[in-house]
Amino acid sequence: MKTDLHIHTYFSDGVFSPEKIVDTAVDVGLGAIAITDHDNILAYDVAQKHIKEKGLQGKIRVIRGIEVNTLYKDNEVHILGYLMDVTNSDFQKLIKTQQQARIKQAKEILNLLYKKEGIRIKFEDVKKLVAPGGSIGRPHIARAITSAGGTNNVMDAYAKYIHINSPVYVPRKTVSPQDAVEIIYDAGGIPVIAHPHDLESLAEPLIKDLMNYGLRGIEAYHRKHSPAMVEYFSSMAENLGLIVTGGSDFHAPNILNGQIVLGKNFVPEWVFDKLLAEKKRLDMAAVN
Repeated sequence: MKTDLHIHTYFSDGVFSPEKIVDTAVDVGLGAIAITDHDNILAYDVAQKHIKEKGLQGKIRVIRGIEVNTLYKDNEVHILGYLMDVTNSDFQKLIKTQQQARIKQAKEILNLLYKKEGIRIKFEDVKKLVAPGGSIGRPHIARAITSAGGTNNVMDAYAKYIHINSPVYVPRKTVSPQDAVEIIYDAGGIPVIAHPHDLESLAEPLIKDLMNYGLRGIEAYHRKHSPAMVEYFSSMAENLGLIVTGGSDFHAPNILNGQIVLGKNFVPEWVFDKLLAEKKRLDMAAVN
C-alpha cells in the first residue's frame, strides 16, 4: 500500500483543502496518508467527513497527525506526531500555546513593517489567507506583503523581510522539541523528528536526547533526503531502536511545471505497518 505520512493543507501553509488532498491521494494511488499541518489538527475531521460523503472508505485511510514547530539553540526543529489522543489536556494546551505564539509573531512583524518600512498590512489581511482556525505563518505574511505592493513576489518578501536578520522580523516564541515530544508521547502518540538532515551535525545528538522524552521515530524518507541520507537515517533509527517514517512534505504543486508531488516520494509499504505496530505497542504498554 502506497503511503504518504507528511502532508499539509490550507489549515497551515499548504494550498489544497483537506478534500482536495483526499481526492488527489486517491487519484495517485495512495492507500494511506497522514495530514500533518503545522500546530493544528483541524483538517483531519474535514477529511474524514469527505471520505464518508464520497464513499471512499476502503480506498483511502487518513490518520491523524501534526507537525509542531519548535526551537532549539536558535534552530527550528519540527516534531511530527501521529495517532495521539487529541482530547488530552496537555496536548490541547500545546496547540493553544503554539497558535497564540503565531498570532503574536504576525502582529509584531506587521507593526514593525509599518513603523520601519511604511508597509501597512492589517492582521485580518493575513488571517484571511489561511482557513478559519488555521495556523498563521511566515508564508501568509510574505503573501500579504506582496499583495500590499511591498515586494514584487513572495520570494522577495522572504529575502527582504521574513528572515532572522531583517529589522522587521520577530522570532516566534515557541515550545522546545523536548516539550513537544513529551506531550505527544504522553497523549498516546508517536513523536517523530521531521526531515533531520536540516539539522546537520545537530541531528544525531538531539535525536538521542529526545529519546529521553519519548521520541519514537525518525523521518528518513523525505523529498529533501538523497538515497544516502535515507540510508544514514534508517540505519540510525535501527541502531537506536526507533521506527522509520516518511512522506512528501507536500504543500503545493510545483510552481514551475504544476507537478503534484503528493505521494511521489517513495516510502516503503512496511513503514505504515511499523507505525501502526508502534501505536499498538505503546497502547499495550500504557495499559500494563
